[in-house]
Amino acid sequence: MTLPGAASDSAPDGEIPFYAARLNAPQREAVLTTEGPVLMLAGAGTGKTAALTARLAHLVATRRAWPSEILCVTFTNKAAREMRERVAHHLGEAVEGMPWLGTFHSIGAKMLRRHAELVGLQSNYTIIDTDDQLRLLKQLIVENDLDEKRWPARQLAGLIDRWKNRGLNPEDLDAIENEAYANGRGQQFYRLYQDRLKALNACDFGDLLLHMLNVFRREREVLAHYQQRFKYILVDEYQDTNQVQYLWLRLLAQERKNICVVGDDDQSIYSWRGAEVANILRFEKDFPGAAVIKLEQNYRSTPHILGAASGLIDANSQRLGKTLWTEVDGGDKVRVIGVWDAPEEARRVGEEIERLEREGAPLEQIAILVRAQYQTREFEDRFIQIGLNYRIVGGFRFYERAEIRDALAYLRVIAQPQDDLAFERIYNQPKRGLGAKTLEKMHQHARRTGMPLAAASLQLADSDELPARAANTIGGLLRQFLEWREQAEKVTPAELLRTVLEETGYNAMLEAEKTAEASNRLENLSELARAMEEYETLGDFLEHVSLVMDNDADQTSEKVTIMTIHAAKGLEFDNVFLPGWEEGVFPSQRALDEGGLASLEEERRLAYVAITRARRRCTILHAANRRIYGQWTSSIPSRFIGELPADHIEEETTLTGGASLWRAGMTEHEDPFAHLARERPARTQTRGPGWQRALTTGYDATPKRLKETTRSAASFAAKPRTDIAIGQRVFHDKFGYGTVTDQEGNRLEIEFEQAGTKRVIDSFVTVA
Repeated sequence: MTLPGAASDSAPDGEIPFYAARLNAPQREAVLTTEGPVLMLAGAGTGKTAALTARLAHLVATRRAWPSEILCVTFTNKAAREMRERVAHHLGEAVEGMPWLGTFHSIGAKMLRRHAELVGLQSNYTIIDTDDQLRLLKQLIVENDLDEKRWPARQLAGLIDRWKNRGLNPEDLDAIENEAYANGRGQQFYRLYQDRLKALNACDFGDLLLHMLNVFRREREVLAHYQQRFKYILVDEYQDTNQVQYLWLRLLAQERKNICVVGDDDQSIYSWRGAEVANILRFEKDFPGAAVIKLEQNYRSTPHILGAASGLIDANSQRLGKTLWTEVDGGDKVRVIGVWDAPEEARRVGEEIERLEREGAPLEQIAILVRAQYQTREFEDRFIQIGLNYRIVGGFRFYERAEIRDALAYLRVIAQPQDDLAFERIYNQPKRGLGAKTLEKMHQHARRTGMPLAAASLQLADSDELPARAANTIGGLLRQFLEWREQAEKVTPAELLRTVLEETGYNAMLEAEKTAEASNRLENLSELARAMEEYETLGDFLEHVSLVMDNDADQTSEKVTIMTIHAAKGLEFDNVFLPGWEEGVFPSQRALDEGGLASLEEERRLAYVAITRARRRCTILHAANRRIYGQWTSSIPSRFIGELPADHIEEETTLTGGASLWRAGMTEHEDPFAHLARERPARTQTRGPGWQRALTTGYDATPKRLKETTRSAASFAAKPRTDIAIGQRVFHDKFGYGTVTDQEGNRLEIEFEQAGTKRVIDSFVTVA
């Protein structure tokens, strides 16, 4: 068997090399097209790792290059290790002498060791971790008389990391970047930080590539050395490269241009950590004449799953374009299920999983993929109740997260002043200037008197044992606890928690960081308060948490996997559940506010990744109501549901209007879920203080609440357009021309010339 047009790259007798024999035609083409730039555009589940590994084996087996003459870059050590093992398997022996197969950081570090003196370092430099970086930045902030509470070190660390990911040195920052920290002192602190690192003979992870990029730009002979050394360059997951990685690779490949990059523009989902999808989109421009080889045969999913994912991603404009297909026949359509609220969503998923388990499906092959970490809490609580084993992958269980444990520690001290462990956790959290020496004195006094730590601390504060500032701080904190304890008898547990988070400055501490991580932690705290709404007393809630935390099932037993969609990239499961597909949740409102259309397209790529994790069954859920930041809102189904091809999905009729609402332009009636009052049986829910005690007939029984929640949902879903006002003449594709008669957020009431009065979303009309 021969491959037409590739005889020179095949075995001597014209046969396809054994390591390429099991590959399909496009994969073999990617392996055997060795000369010149190659873009291997590999869709989800199309065997890109097999093709890339076979290409690496081919270069070595045909003596085109010694292993030491090939640069192969991956994003994780695991991927590098797997590639090395596969090449060894292909060649029938251990692969030695491949020093340039590894992650960007490991290869950058190896190069920098050889050229450290060119950037003012010694070859035995230290690579500092995040904790050391923050400690160093805090020192610089204090030394330069800056308020660390207002300008947190973590915020500065995030900015510096972003600048380094973009290949920017201190002198490269423009006025806008400079203003991003301390009112125009960003450049100053970036320079101070770099100078301090050099004085310590140290660098952080961002320096490993930035320093070498600077060396390549300034020292042409060093660049020429590596350009000659590397006869071939292979890059995995190219869509995830950031700017500095892109510039570093482009310089290395300019001489020979034998660079093969593997990636999928439809799976670029890491812009928040610097990845730029534009890098893969402009590959052909960077390397004219590049061969573009598309891997489109999927070996993972059923035709309906692939059809749904492909139809969804077609809505993106910034993509190279490919269509996944499979030889697999049949399979279930993607299910889209509407539920009443988040608790029902968790109940429904639990019931579906129990059904699958009864039918013989292993729990290890079932996954729940969420857009945001706070969504896991509802499922954890439900699974505890029904005894369903689960694991949180890529993060902590909800109640084990640091911010949640801090909040619970405050509540535990309020409920039980003798809880020394809880008090010790939060006596200086947020930072109050109480150091280790103060804690030691508190412990000593508690042991001597036999008193609980909090009581002993209060007594100590009334003495001269502590400096005046520490004594005043402790006294003030304990007075707060007394006030909170009194409030606990008068307000709901959730209201108490919100008060504590505000009065301690815990929320303010996270808000000041201005990082994605801090925003996620704030979301988790909001979800904690939402969870507490279901409990009458603080004691009831803390008992529930204790039972949840005690859920330490056999580690060898099978478990359902719960994780974020970002963490699931590269994984696959037979059965996948995708909850929370509502506007504001997915796509994330925060992402849209920060990045506009570019972020919307990335959110859509994230949805594509989510669907293509499923091998056999995929179920999407959306809730009519969701409690977000302590407020009930009417949730609008995600626009992504409306973009799923009708031929590949199956919608349940419990909540009609998921995809159809979006296809119709949200014009059914004033409230997109008002029909629930007619279709859904009456239900009564008894809640703790502060909750609506009865929801007897849905929204019809509470017209005022309907108006308020509808307004909240509208503002949550999208910002209103500024170019439309009452009296404006507009055009709608379905209803024609009309005049705006009322405007509420992004919802418009329009008197159409032919169709009469309709309520529509402003994004569906154009100014006439």
